Amino acid sequence: MSSLFRLIKILHTVGRFRLDKLLPKKDAPLLVRIALTPYTLYPKFNGSRGHAIRMACEDLGPVFVKFGQLLSTRPDVLPADVVGELDQLQDNVTPFDPDLSKHIVERALGNTVTELFKHFSEQPLASASVAQVHTAVLHTGEEVVVKVIRPNIEITIDKDIRLLHLIARCVEKFSKDGKRLKPKEIVEDYRNTIFDELDLTREAANASQLKRNFSNSSMLYVPTVYWEYTRKNVMVMERIDGIPVTDLATLNAQNTNLKLLAERGVEIFFTQVFEHNFFHADMHPGNVFVSKENPQSPGYIAVDMAIVGALTREDQYYLARNLLAMFRRDYRQVAELHVQSGWVPKDTSIGGFESAIRTVCEPIFEKPLKDISFGQALVTLFRTARRFNMPVQPQLVLLQKTLLNIEGLGRQLYPELNLWDTAHPYLEKWIRERFHPKTLWKDFKYYSPEWMEKFPQVPHLIIDTLKEVKALSELAPALQQASEEIAQSKSVRRKRKLRLLLATIPLSASLWLSWPVAQSISPIAALLGISALAILTWP
Repeated sequence: MSSLFRLIKILHTVGRFRLDKLLPKKDAPLLVRIALTPYTLYPKFNGSRGHAIRMACEDLGPVFVKFGQLLSTRPDVLPADVVGELDQLQDNVTPFDPDLSKHIVERALGNTVTELFKHFSEQPLASASVAQVHTAVLHTGEEVVVKVIRPNIEITIDKDIRLLHLIARCVEKFSKDGKRLKPKEIVEDYRNTIFDELDLTREAANASQLKRNFSNSSMLYVPTVYWEYTRKNVMVMERIDGIPVTDLATLNAQNTNLKLLAERGVEIFFTQVFEHNFFHADMHPGNVFVSKENPQSPGYIAVDMAIVGALTREDQYYLARNLLAMFRRDYRQVAELHVQSGWVPKDTSIGGFESAIRTVCEPIFEKPLKDISFGQALVTLFRTARRFNMPVQPQLVLLQKTLLNIEGLGRQLYPELNLWDTAHPYLEKWIRERFHPKTLWKDFKYYSPEWMEKFPQVPHLIIDTLKEVKALSELAPALQQASEEIAQSKSVRRKRKLRLLLATIPLSASLWLSWPVAQSISPIAALLGISALAILTWP
């Protein structure tokens, strides 16, 4: 019932902001048009279409705000006026009551705001989908930001997730691509991700890990976490002084090397995915800043590490080799790797899949980023996946989302950037180092204690396995004999049923000839007899 009420709420919001007017009537499903008919009586929404979409996302809560944030990075998909409005969802969502924010901080940290901080700004610095941020100064003089989770947000998220689960079950049951798309797994993965985002101690731990990973690099800076002021719904971090990555006017005014900045963004992404195997998975423009220091060798500042991702070693390996094979135009290897990794069925035609991948990839090579629409490429890949029954890989969903964010940032910073030329050398180096003797020796030292611990058990495991194999071999003749006896018994029963049925035919005929009533129902009797014959003689 809660999912039904939430669906009604969504329809009400769509009607109230007249979002139905944004779609041609022929594209709207009939049931949706019928459901929205009462809202034609509503007064016309006084605002642009972008403003209507943004207000609807805010009204529907954090799940829809997150979706709007993702759309705001796709100027190749949406008109500029809509993107401009959705940009405000990054850090300009309507804030909640400042007094309530202070109450949450005081209750979480067990003291008054005046005792905890030398200064605390009641006016929020930024307000996002699940939290808002206030500036403050510690009594020791450090400038910090205080992040506070929105009150009662879990209830709204839970309702949205229940509705998404309902939709996922319907898609899996009624869509011919339902099982391949794995909608229930994707919704469950998203559920875990968004509820993890509500735990600020987890975000603080992610920030500490990311900061440690780039401690010897000038490409990325992560603010320091003040653990003594951090709880599940409150977090205090160092306040940074950076330029929003979308503020091109300020970046150009200080003569920032935008080409190098864009290239470093790609390098940071691949370093996180392949070297650290720990990547910031929410890199929308509201979470990325540019350092004001050394504009000719610019670095990034990352905030909001609530969502991070990691891959298995197998997925890392296959992803790197797939990308590298694509950069080399070796589509045969791409097809073979998809089969080896289990991303497509084992019986997939390598030649046919190779041809399909070539058709998708060739048009996007040797072009600057501004001329490549990865949105269209993803649609084409989806059609290819559907043709070859390639299931969705839930473990790669976060990575795909991050790739979309990276593309959006690259378009805004340096549209001439060739993503392939930037990433290709890095992947070549990573593959070489993965199989370098030093790397193999490092892996051996890492796993050798576990191997040595389990080694004494190996002889026992071998003996037990041999005993099981011997026992199965001794049972094989008995199993074969039993199988033959069962088959013979079924054959005998079928013959008996057939003989019995044939024996009843003369009796049925004599009864039909001598009983007038039977003649009137003979067609039905004949039909039942044929059905009985089919059932009785079925193996």
